[in-house]
Amino acid sequence: MRNLLDIQKQLLPDLMETLKRRYTILHQIMLSDIIGRRTLAASLDMTERVLRAETDLLKSQGLIEIESVGMRISAAGRRLLDLLEPVVKSLFGLDELEEKIRATYGLDKVIVVPGDCESSPFTKRELGRAGAKALLSILRADDTVAVTGGSTLADMADQLAPPLSLSYKNAWFVPARGGLGESMEIQANTIASTMAKRVGANYRLLHVPDLLSGDAYQSLALDSNIGEIVQTIRSSRIIVHGIGDAIEMTRRRKLDEATVSEIQGEGAVAESFGYYFNEEGQVVHTMLTMGLRLEDIIRTEKVIGIAGGKPKAKAIHAMLRFGQENILVTDEAAAVEIGKEIDNQLQLSS
Repeated sequence: MRNLLDIQKQLLPDLMETLKRRYTILHQIMLSDIIGRRTLAASLDMTERVLRAETDLLKSQGLIEIESVGMRISAAGRRLLDLLEPVVKSLFGLDELEEKIRATYGLDKVIVVPGDCESSPFTKRELGRAGAKALLSILRADDTVAVTGGSTLADMADQLAPPLSLSYKNAWFVPARGGLGESMEIQANTIASTMAKRVGANYRLLHVPDLLSGDAYQSLALDSNIGEIVQTIRSSRIIVHGIGDAIEMTRRRKLDEATVSEIQGEGAVAESFGYYFNEEGQVVHTMLTMGLRLEDIIRTEKVIGIAGGKPKAKAIHAMLRFGQENILVTDEAAAVEIGKEIDNQLQLSS
């Protein structure tokens, strides 16, 4: 199939562009459940006239259904997308990018979805879907999974749909750390419980703030109930985490100006688990949090990092250089920038 695609790219480049365009339209309709033509045209940066011609063709082929409330994918359209999935990476040229990142950093797997989740909610939803598939591919019946918070992890939780033949009634989902005081929907506690319910597993919650004073930390550490759940978190076989831009995370944590200036001065570009990392992947600043510690992350068997968007490329690259990821799920916009960083490193070392 790869050889056939290469031949088509050379002999019929226009055909390949048409295939990519129609796949993208069909795929985004699937991700939306139901969507109006105007909304879809805006998200694809396409005129309504051009989109109408494409969707009329897709309807004539029985791939979508058009109703008064909008368009939805048909059963035939879903089957076609399933058939196309193995060749989509080649179609968009993402398989080589995945392998470049995987080989450079020794990861088990890299998954790159088309698009930029910063500019497209559909790409962000697809990022969550890819993350859900990655987790299910390694999830065992009796696993303990620690998850962080954030909107990308929330999207991932909503996309979890395990095969009916598998049972996870002995598995546990736990928050990797306390809450940031943001919207409940993107808190680690909420995401852990949602994931557990989606796959029929168990969950435990950690009802403590993410950022603690020294006295508060010592007091909570002595609480037997808190200590028990923290021990469960620290013994997780799988960690699923988002990757944040360092300065953006200081804002979300509402840190004082002096601390923000200190973190900036230390050259932090990425944040995860309450740790701030510089471009070399070195920890330069630590927040006192109740949950996963650096040593827990290092000894965890499987770590899945999920983040996308061009602005987060530096943060993702820093976490790759930290060297504890097993699986990376990202989008095309971030992966392209990471690929450029890899090329720059190779030029400097040659």
